[in-house]
Amino acid sequence: MNDLDFMQQALLGAERAKELGEVPVGAIVTYRGEIIGRGCNQPILRHDPSAHAEMMAIRQAARHLGNYRLPECELYVTLEPCIMCAGAILHSRISRVVYAAKDPKTGAAGSVINPFADCRLNHQTQLVDGVMADESSALLKVFFRERRQAEKERKKTAV
Repeated sequence: MNDLDFMQQALLGAERAKELGEVPVGAIVTYRGEIIGRGCNQPILRHDPSAHAEMMAIRQAARHLGNYRLPECELYVTLEPCIMCAGAILHSRISRVVYAAKDPKTGAAGSVINPFADCRLNHQTQLVDGVMADESSALLKVFFRERRQAEKERKKTAV
């Protein structure tokens, strides 16, 4: 499998998040070409601000390997990681992150800040962006458009 194949798997997670009423972000972790962790956004469902797709996939991968360090692993995620997820990625020693869409409001892989580029940190993670960015962006745009429309409808019926 290649980056495109793995990102398609992450997009399935994003679709799952949308079905759950969460912001549609999905992630997978691979180890030597095998998927060992999957995650989708679930902070609302779990009442857990750390239940981002990346965090869920990293937790599952760490359990799978029986180690909190994931140096030979790669993370595929449909949206640029936030600062919390960037910290977890760096602490877990993930070697490479491939993400689809940039996040101009909270992106921590170059859009707003980039701890991955800070050579003072003791681990460096390779970044690849833009893989299936159009598909991921479209999913996010539709989700937020539908959410705004539903909010308008609620306000109409409340009056």
